[in-house]
Amino acid sequence: MDAISRRHPNSTQLSTKVDSEAVLTAGAKALGVDVAPAADCGIADAVPLGPQERWIAENLEALKSSNAYVEQHGLPLAKHHNS
Repeated sequence: MDAISRRHPNSTQLSTKVDSEAVLTAGAKALGVDVAPAADCGIADAVPLGPQERWIAENLEALKSSNAYVEQHGLPLAKHHNS
């Protein structure tokens, strides 16, 4: 595990930078996890989220506006819903 310690400017505290990838890899190996397939699964899970998160960010104002409208006026077709 790689770690670098250094003093903060104007401080007596030490800062430690830990290589999180090395920590995760060491932990996985200690648990007997095959790292390559686990990484493939993580990438396969993460990749589809990119476009989804981007779409939400790009449309956030419209989503907020629509939600505010429904909060103020109710659902537009609610009167037609049979409960």
